[in-house]
Amino acid sequence: MLVVGAGLIWRSQMFSLPAFYFKYGGDALWALLIFLGFGFVFIRASTPRVALITFCFCCAVEFTQLYHAPWIDAVRGTRLGALVLGATFNWPDLVAYGAGIILGCLGEIVLRRGAKS
Repeated sequence: MLVVGAGLIWRSQMFSLPAFYFKYGGDALWALLIFLGFGFVFIRASTPRVALITFCFCCAVEFTQLYHAPWIDAVRGTRLGALVLGATFNWPDLVAYGAGIILGCLGEIVLRRGAKS
């Protein structure tokens, strides 16, 4: 819930962020949310495997933005559709997704170390 809240606040324009951070920070938080979701779904999978599944999923969603049929553009026209599916393909988004996934991996490493102590 923290990541969802952070992402919604990030994209709400509540704070005056530079355009770079506004755009790519939101993308990184979205990928982090997907990483956490897949981590819960694939509870027995290794962290690298969850990271790979997440990156493939995020790339698939990004590449679907090249497809513009009326029905999917109508979904993208809604607030939730725009947040989940995005609207326009952008190569740098893939780097932002990677950053969010790496953040999730690092967080898991830190949490696992803390649990072992």
